[in-house]
Amino acid sequence: MQIRTFMPEDQAAVIDLWQRCGLTRPWNNPALNIERKCSEDPALFLVGTDENGRVMASAMVGFDGHRGWLYYLAVDPDARRRGHGRVLIKQAEKLLIERGCPKIMLMVRRGQPELEAYYESMGFAENEVVTMGKRLIEDD
Repeated sequence: MQIRTFMPEDQAAVIDLWQRCGLTRPWNNPALNIERKCSEDPALFLVGTDENGRVMASAMVGFDGHRGWLYYLAVDPDARRRGHGRVLIKQAEKLLIERGCPKIMLMVRRGQPELEAYYESMGFAENEVVTMGKRLIEDD
């Protein structure tokens, strides 16, 4: 897998990947999420491609000056268990360290023990916090 920065022509393939990985939700418009990320810090939006240049993985990384965040980590279901997710996470960590980021965070929806175990194997641990959200803009 080759890792590079997202390009606009990747959008359809990335959204398809997210849908096949079960990452999209009806209340979030993935095209708007991509647009918002690209307007903020496009260098932190990574895609992994196979030997034919096909998008097979993604990682949307955020940094607010205090913590780094990992969103939309996805690997094509047919290409899993080959280390691609680990490589993307390591690249995200490298980019965040270069920016002086002291800690990376991610959220996992409840009811996915295999996914929780995967992240634990990468050194992530559940924090003693409750993550709360409030919608500021409704995606149509």
